[in-house]
Amino acid sequence: MASAAFEEIAGDFEFLDDWEDRYRHVIDLGKAMAPMDAALKRPASKVHGCASQVWLVARVEGGRMRFQGDSDAMIVRGLIAVLMALFDGLTPAEVLAVDAGGELARLGLDQHLSAQRSNGLRAMLKRIREMAAEAGGTEQ
Repeated sequence: MASAAFEEIAGDFEFLDDWEDRYRHVIDLGKAMAPMDAALKRPASKVHGCASQVWLVARVEGGRMRFQGDSDAMIVRGLIAVLMALFDGLTPAEVLAVDAGGELARLGLDQHLSAQRSNGLRAMLKRIREMAAEAGGTEQ
């Protein structure tokens, strides 16, 4: 159920043999991501459970969720870009139906992130699911 944007990332990862190259690619994805408006970086949008500072917001446009995010850590900003590729443009119900763990495992992230980064990624996924549920996707 992955989006075309996520499938492109997965395809890129297949061609990158070395994890260091994949790590750099994730960082590059974060660098390419549009900056988040500073006004959105407020306590309500901060994701708790991340070692870095992380902000995520969502809005619903035409029944589809649009996400924005940012972090003060480059690798985490890249992970946000990966999550945006996975979830942006889906309906709230579709967001909740995504097997995020399975999709991210295709990239090998589950095996190559530190325990702190893995915890932060789980916190971001939890927040995305909460926002989808609040937007009417059910599950709360």
